[in-house]
Amino acid sequence: MCGALVFVVPMAALVVRAPWRSVGELVTSGPIRSALWLSIVTSVVAALVSIVFGVPLAWVLARSRLPGRRLLRAICTLSMVLPPVVGGVALFLAFGRRGLVGGSLDRWFGVTLPFTTPAVVMAQVFVAMPFLVLTVDAALEQVDGRFEDAARTLGGSEWYVFRRVTLPAIRPAIVTGVVLTWARALGEFGATITFAGSLPGVTRTMPLETYLALETDLDRAVLLSLVLVAISFAVLYGLRGRWVGAALSGGGA
Repeated sequence: MCGALVFVVPMAALVVRAPWRSVGELVTSGPIRSALWLSIVTSVVAALVSIVFGVPLAWVLARSRLPGRRLLRAICTLSMVLPPVVGGVALFLAFGRRGLVGGSLDRWFGVTLPFTTPAVVMAQVFVAMPFLVLTVDAALEQVDGRFEDAARTLGGSEWYVFRRVTLPAIRPAIVTGVVLTWARALGEFGATITFAGSLPGVTRTMPLETYLALETDLDRAVLLSLVLVAISFAVLYGLRGRWVGAALSGGGA
């Protein structure tokens, strides 16, 4: 129980210090509404993008015989343990105006990504998508292949087997992974401020607004922190720890 105090005391301090009498005024203020709306929109888009790219990637990691699969898994989940600011620097060097890919985008198409709202989404996907990949990867490893083999024997195509047999079996893992990805994207800070900056209404999400508020208005910083804590707590409590086993079991393939 003493170990729990490490987590309980800081959270309790936020609740005790919160400016409850002025909650309505602070919540309806322009900067907070703008930051909250931007955070919700970009995190939802990041979660959708992660579904499109993360589920096929997880299938490749779990089912293909691609050479160097373990190395690929390590690279694709590296951003989970990297300092987020390092991820932001890597994104900037890749997609900046003079970056490895960004230079070509700027010259050929006139597309500039840094310090834009799409840059926020890219930073969130880079940091958060590994949660979906690991969760779905672990679920695919645990699916009984005999059911898929039986469906193929009966004439089912690979797409039919995946859609009617594999996908229903891993649907809970996909839902869990998407929720975790969304929650992580909602709280992303380091990669966002490095790659996208902090432009009001454009790239200033809730975590960035909280950091800036801490320097000028402690009450507003506490309130913003409580909002993020409440959302994260609701997500983790709702999942009831199911993602922990899935994430751990997916690391040994």
